[in-house]
Amino acid sequence: TLPPKDMVLKDMEHLIHQFVLITKGPVAPEGEIYSATEVPKGELGFYFVSDGTGKPYRMRVRAPSFVHASILPKLCEGGFVADVIANIGTIDIVLGECDR
Repeated sequence: TLPPKDMVLKDMEHLIHQFVLITKGPVAPEGEIYSATEVPKGELGFYFVSDGTGKPYRMRVRAPSFVHASILPKLCEGGFVADVIANIGTIDIVLGECDR
């Protein structure tokens, strides 16, 4: 646990102790977990694999726009190239989310 704030402000040892705890981060138990939550554009999911250290062994983010982008080839099939932009706007893809 973190030392009390008043002690951190007064004592250098408590300050160093807090610094070490914060920089190493919380230690997650070994294992894996997938957690999802509903967001305005769909489901936002997080997948974590921990090896018992302060940093995750693997982490993946499943953004809703990435899933929506998978339908784009079917929407554009048989259409004009100029319609691709309209199709992207129709399903409201945020391309920054797809980069995850």
